[in-house]
Amino acid sequence: MRNHVHETLSEKMEKTLSVLKEELNHIRAGRANPLILDKVKVEYYGAETPIKQLASVSVPEPRILQIQPYDASILKDIEKAIQIADLGINPSNDGKMLRLIIPMLTEERRKDLQKLIKKLGEDAKVALRNERRDALEHLKKMEKAKEISEDDLVSGEKEVQKMVDEYVAHIDQSVTKKAEEIMEV
Repeated sequence: MRNHVHETLSEKMEKTLSVLKEELNHIRAGRANPLILDKVKVEYYGAETPIKQLASVSVPEPRILQIQPYDASILKDIEKAIQIADLGINPSNDGKMLRLIIPMLTEERRKDLQKLIKKLGEDAKVALRNERRDALEHLKKMEKAKEISEDDLVSGEKEVQKMVDEYVAHIDQSVTKKAEEIMEV
């Protein structure tokens, strides 16, 4: 029964970590990264469709994203969707493909992005602490209901803390990696 608590906690913490990594991937770091287009949707035959389903996206140079639609007739629609998405990048259209030139980051923008990255990391840690609290409460209820012994409760609490510490380390590692990426461009 105690293992169920740990499995549930592990799933929740894994989700928290994956959400953080996804949010970090969408922060533009001054170099071309196709992931910045993930949230951009294009109206295609009445459905909101991700760009990566409508075009090949490549990185021919470190600061250039190239978008080659599979159907040339939707080039303007993709261009419009990118402009509406407010990525801070204006696509250049040569009639066959789009090129997005990623601007260099200013020192001020780098500092702002580092603050954002740190805040995202702190938010993820708060979520972990909430998940830890819920797991500990569940273990205490189980002990009160005589489903587990007092010794099981103590060892379960230690296991929960160990799991949280591991995920906090993963969060710190992800935040540090992204912050370094911002500064090195």
